[in-house]
Amino acid sequence: MSLESVRQIIERNKNGGESNIMGILEEIQSKHGYLPEEALREVAETTKRSLVDIYGIATFYRAFSLQPRGRHLVSVCLGTACHVRGTQRVAEKFKQELGILPGETTKDRIFTYETVNCLGACALGPIVVVDGKYYSNVKTSMVKNIIEKTLEEPKPVQIAADQAIFPIEVSCSHCNHTMMDAENQIDGYPSIKVTISFDRNHGSLRLSSLYGSYNTQSDYKIPPDKVINIFCPHCHAELSSGIICLECGAPMVPLIVQGGGIVQFCSRKGCKGHMLDLSGVNL
Repeated sequence: MSLESVRQIIERNKNGGESNIMGILEEIQSKHGYLPEEALREVAETTKRSLVDIYGIATFYRAFSLQPRGRHLVSVCLGTACHVRGTQRVAEKFKQELGILPGETTKDRIFTYETVNCLGACALGPIVVVDGKYYSNVKTSMVKNIIEKTLEEPKPVQIAADQAIFPIEVSCSHCNHTMMDAENQIDGYPSIKVTISFDRNHGSLRLSSLYGSYNTQSDYKIPPDKVINIFCPHCHAELSSGIICLECGAPMVPLIVQGGGIVQFCSRKGCKGHMLDLSGVNL
């Protein structure tokens, strides 16, 4: 990678003279898929921070990786609730089918495989997450099918038949006011209402509350690839986490999941980048 491109990323993420280390690392990873050692050294040198500090941030957050990752990320939960339901056999089956150990990436860079201590859905274990899609009550007989399904070309979502799509209730990450709009439903569930602005347009956007569905309703036709500004309709705070979409590099939009956790989705029209973080939630 070009160290000059790293310097440009650092310059773009300066705020009042201080460097936004998280923003820098997020942009580097979104561009290269991981954090190369030479990039971390350049960040430390240019920002005048110790390499130990930079390395500590890069290893503390699970969103960062020091090794190249595959196009698809497979995460198998080994937490206690999943363990007693036989998740160790599921993990072993994934290891056999993919031909790699946890923490490794296949030679063709298609799959990265990892095991985690908890995915926050203990009552549904064994839990496997592939590219943000949750698979519950996974058995060894399902492993090969999950891998094959991941490799298939994307198809239109069949909401009623897809068990990896499920409803969530969310609130504002600033004022904690509910964002649910029961009067206006999408996919048969209350929609998520936010306020948006782009160019000279300002109005409402409603999102499906089904995690995994990308259906929306808007006051305005949003141009494809347009990055929009998203606000809470109650406290009017702009909803931005500082995290950059790993798919396209646009800012991610955070919302609090009722019961615990955070869901984030990309602010670019047409991008399907999203993530659901339930870590630390006890069900």
